[in-house]
Amino acid sequence: MSNDTNTELEAAAFRALVKHLREKTEVQNIDLMNLAGFCRNCLSKWYLAAAKEKNIEMDYDKARELIYGMPYSEWKEKYQKEASTEQKEQFKEVTGREG
Repeated sequence: MSNDTNTELEAAAFRALVKHLREKTEVQNIDLMNLAGFCRNCLSKWYLAAAKEKNIEMDYDKARELIYGMPYSEWKEKYQKEASTEQKEQFKEVTGREG
C-alpha cells in the first residue's frame, strides 16, 4: 500500500471516529478517559499538535470546535453532566489527576 493510500485510510478512520463521538453525546469525556485513556479534548490536543507541526496557525478552541462540531462551551452546556464521585475516583486512579 502506498503512503498516500495509507494516509487516506487513516484520515477516513479519524473522520469516522470524530463523527461517532459527535453523535454519542451521552458518552461523557470522563467515561472515555476512564475506559480508554483519551477523550475528545485529547483528540483536540493531538489535532492542534499536528497542525503546529505543519506550521498551521490554530488555537486550542478552534481544534476543539473541529472535534466537537461546535464551540466547546456550547457542547458543554448542551451535553456535559456533572461527574459522579465514582467517575472522579476512577479518573484519579487512571490518570493520577483530579477529575
